Amino acid sequence: MAPKTDLQAKVASEPIDPIELNAWKRGFTPQAEIWNGRLAMLGLSIGMATLLIVRMFNSAA
Repeated sequence: MAPKTDLQAKVASEPIDPIELNAWKRGFTPQAEIWNGRLAMLGLSIGMATLLIVRMFNSAA
């Protein structure tokens, strides 16, 4: 395991409030990355569900 740098120690020592973590912030922030991941998973799930529904009803015809 690699030794911790000063930045890693500083980041690990500052807890983040859950309300702050879920805030809608623009730019290259941890909050934006969290929302990007959430929306990507939502889009992937909707796409897979749509594909499943289309294939189920298309094969019955």
